[in-house]
Amino acid sequence: MRVLHVDENHKSLPDGLNTLGLVNDFDYTASKEEIMQKIGGYQGLVIRSRFPIDTDFLDAAKSLQFIARVGSGLENIDTTYAQSKGIHVISAPEGNSNAVAEHALGMLLTLFNKLIVVHHELQDGVWQREPNRGEEVDGKVIGLIGYGNTGKAFARKLQGFDVEILCCDILPDVEDRYARQVSLETLQKEADIISLHVPETPQTTALIEHGFIEKTKKPFWIINTARGKNVVTKDLIEGLEKGKILGACLDVLEYEKSSFEEAQFTQKELAYLLQSEKVIISPHIAGWSHQSKVKLAQTIVDKVKKIFFDTP
Repeated sequence: MRVLHVDENHKSLPDGLNTLGLVNDFDYTASKEEIMQKIGGYQGLVIRSRFPIDTDFLDAAKSLQFIARVGSGLENIDTTYAQSKGIHVISAPEGNSNAVAEHALGMLLTLFNKLIVVHHELQDGVWQREPNRGEEVDGKVIGLIGYGNTGKAFARKLQGFDVEILCCDILPDVEDRYARQVSLETLQKEADIISLHVPETPQTTALIEHGFIEKTKKPFWIINTARGKNVVTKDLIEGLEKGKILGACLDVLEYEKSSFEEAQFTQKELAYLLQSEKVIISPHIAGWSHQSKVKLAQTIVDKVKKIFFDTP
């Protein structure tokens, strides 16, 4: 079985596949069209987000047995068509869920305690205490939309706080001792903080928009470490201006390219988000820890082994 890697990952991934007896080839620079010309000779493909895997690509991949996406979301892969062709589609949400959870908590605490604001003030020689009183997490109701690997990891991280945690998910009966499952309407009514942990699908694209924001009973803080297109940026800004949204922690942005390597804004939106003391932005790095790079790789190796080599 030959595997083509089109994105660079931790070396333990090809090393692990090699241990299973697979042959690894690497091409990190060729265009999608160039890859399509040779993908027919491979049984495995390892990718992050460099280009979409669509029907044309899958038709060219005549021998492909698996696609391994080294990450959690699968929006860049036509999974339905791939599966109809008997191709296993593998992802690794377990690999970076802890990193995402820690990043989300770090962003929230940084925003609540105005750490970026005071750091910049001190760089300018300004020492201010009273204007920089912080907000405490204790006593808040935290609503998690999506309660899979990252949602559960975030709920576990919050156990040191005196908070109530609600979760909402398309699947029934996902609640556990860390979070109580409720309807989206109940979450909108009760949550002080809303954190997104959903993939990018037709159902979750533009999930947080004007109508959603208006239906919330309380002004709320929002955390998005999921996908940028889950939130409509102009409606987020409107919510911040009106006080319906108290603050935002954004690791992902609506205008990211599909590769996640760059984002493009209108000047007005970019200026507002970067200058607002109510907003913290990071460049899609929540799941990008040194440890998660290793965990993601090992998760892919383990799943390939289970599918193709473990005896049922």
